Amino acid sequence: MENTLPALRQDRGWSQQRLADELGVSRQTIISIERGRFDPSLPLAFRIAHLFETSIEDVFVPDATD
Repeated sequence: MENTLPALRQDRGWSQQRLADELGVSRQTIISIERGRFDPSLPLAFRIAHLFETSIEDVFVPDATD
């Protein structure tokens, strides 16, 4: 799954640590999601979308091969 999380985070001027703190997860979790190595749980995906005031589909999109 691809995501726009790095761009959304950078648009707010937030570090990975700041985003992790806002979501109550580790910085390593944010790094793994941004790099596409980890797909978040559905509750976490909803929290991310809510935090950025957007839809889940605007944050996470399936890979072209999916």
